[in-house]
Amino acid sequence: MKRPTPSFIACLSRWLLSLLGVSLSLAPAGAAGADDPAATEPEEAPVLSPEEFFEGGTKTYANWIELGGGSYFPSGNTAQFQQQQGTQNDVFGGIEDFHYQRDLGKDVLFKMDGRAIFDNEDYKLSLDFRKAEVGYIKFDYEQFRTWYNGDGGYYPPTDAWYPLGDDALALDRGELTFEAGLTLDNAPDVTFKYTHRFREGEKSSTEWGVVSPDPADPTGVRRYLTPSTYSIDESVDIFELDVAHQIKATDLGVGARYETGSLDDTFNSTGYSPLGTAQPSTQNNGTTYDLLNVTAFSETWIKKNLFFSSGFMFANLDNDYSGSRQATPGPNYTGLNGGSKLQEYALNLNLMAQPWKHFTIVPSVRVQQQDWDADSGLPSASIASSNGDALDVRERLELRYTGVTNWVFYGRGEWTQGDGNLNESGGIGLIPIPPSVQRQTEDSRFFQKYVAGLNWYPVRRLSLDAQYYFKLHDYEYDHTLDSTPNNSGNRYPAYIVMQDFQTQDANLRLTWRPSMKVTLVTSYDFQYSTVNTEPDPISGVGDTETSQTLSQIFGQNITWTPWSRLFLSLGFNYVLSETKTPVSDYVQSVLNSENNYWTLNFSSGFALTDKTDLNVGYFFYQADDYVDNAEYGVPYGAGAVQQGVTCGITHRLRENIRLNLRYGFATYEDEPSGGNLDYESHLVYGSVQYRF
Repeated sequence: MKRPTPSFIACLSRWLLSLLGVSLSLAPAGAAGADDPAATEPEEAPVLSPEEFFEGGTKTYANWIELGGGSYFPSGNTAQFQQQQGTQNDVFGGIEDFHYQRDLGKDVLFKMDGRAIFDNEDYKLSLDFRKAEVGYIKFDYEQFRTWYNGDGGYYPPTDAWYPLGDDALALDRGELTFEAGLTLDNAPDVTFKYTHRFREGEKSSTEWGVVSPDPADPTGVRRYLTPSTYSIDESVDIFELDVAHQIKATDLGVGARYETGSLDDTFNSTGYSPLGTAQPSTQNNGTTYDLLNVTAFSETWIKKNLFFSSGFMFANLDNDYSGSRQATPGPNYTGLNGGSKLQEYALNLNLMAQPWKHFTIVPSVRVQQQDWDADSGLPSASIASSNGDALDVRERLELRYTGVTNWVFYGRGEWTQGDGNLNESGGIGLIPIPPSVQRQTEDSRFFQKYVAGLNWYPVRRLSLDAQYYFKLHDYEYDHTLDSTPNNSGNRYPAYIVMQDFQTQDANLRLTWRPSMKVTLVTSYDFQYSTVNTEPDPISGVGDTETSQTLSQIFGQNITWTPWSRLFLSLGFNYVLSETKTPVSDYVQSVLNSENNYWTLNFSSGFALTDKTDLNVGYFFYQADDYVDNAEYGVPYGAGAVQQGVTCGITHRLRENIRLNLRYGFATYEDEPSGGNLDYESHLVYGSVQYRF
């Protein structure tokens, strides 16, 4: 009897599972020999529901491994593609997800989870040992990569583009933790945790380098268009010890946290002179610090309807920093060093009372005190020093009422009063040292915020959430001593005697289910913010509205399940936001800032059969805020169109074997870069999950 050829899916599954040392029979129907009893008396397979197929059949599988691999095929600006898609631009793959758990003895459970996507530098490993009513030990490691496009700017009049390179800059982040805890009955819970974090690699800077006027540029204005980057080398070690215990109706806890870090970063930039000569600049910034933090808390149910909690914190931060600068042209310096110290105290007291059945009141107070001093200098001279202190007291009151059927009313008020002193002396700015500054500033601040809202449930399938808040931050400065002239660039905050920041926000959210198969969620947010500034009277300028921001956000989401095998979901968001400043009325190089855009999301899932699912998704984004004012300055503002489509199919080959295949396509068009950041990309990715 001729054996039929196995299907492609069967061959692929056999090959992938062989990597795990798993032997499965994937022969198609009719492959059994004539002497096989099953060939003459086939056993009827149990009928499984779609849910049982999806979750692995009638048998529960506690462990699984999923292997996957694929590739992106981008064209255009590769660095922009890598930054937006968060991936490298070639073949990648490995272990998408791994979970294994096992009982090691009486009340002892071991768990292991992991992930390893090679060439994307995406790794994770977690080991967890737990013994009931005794304690646990955990080990975790995670590392991932972030991509940054380091390209510079674009100058439309001369079609000048300042790229950095083909590939994006890569910055790796990682964290390793070890944690152990004791959870004995009738004894304090004790937890110790060690954490090591790091950042290493390169990232782009928002500060571009100088390029002198192009001969074809009639304005002769210096432009900041050349790429600038940061080289990052940072590590942090954290040790934490916490003890918590319950004594009758009171929970008590104390904790200590010690953190030490080393940050060694370099800022690199290259500018160009009028003759086209490169002018490189390198600035090294090094910081080491030690932070000690001690906390304590208590939580007590005084009565059934009366709860009290308190917390205290003390922190001591000690910084040492160093720096150097090598640039053509200068100024240059080496051996810059300095340090700063900060001590902080904070106390929180909270009370929750329910004097009536449907009424809850929560008053609280927070007191925070800060003291600091800092200095910096060169080996041959002291440059600057400062010291100061600040005291802030915040009162807060929350009210909640549920006495009306299907209604919840709530309100909150916050008030913060603060005072501080700042003393400054020495030079400020680049080397050579400018004239010495002597300044003493006393400041006072008053913050207030009021929130009112309600939740309404008029019918079973309809709910409405509404909220309004008003926030006002007032700052007042009294400069008791200031040696700088009024036209100096070293005046902040001495040229300001008053500044306030005001925000009003109203938002609504409506959730409606007109039928069991349809859900509608509508939201609207309106926000209006202003900044008012009063400079020193000697300036001759009075109180001025220096900034005004108006934002409106509308969102609509629709989910429809017309059939048990099909769901459709559509989301739409539209944002209108503009910030106006008086500067735009007088200077053509500074425009009002606009952040208007809209997005569209669509996703759908369809169960083709009891074993096969199809998923389709689409995303669209558009912003049209770009204004070409290159005649007066560097053009800014977003002007882009981004869209992408994905299609995936999942097939449950066996109750414990699942195959996935996905295709994706994405495009990006960018107007401010003159199209130099445009790209297209294709994705093909496949995976297999095996549960055991």
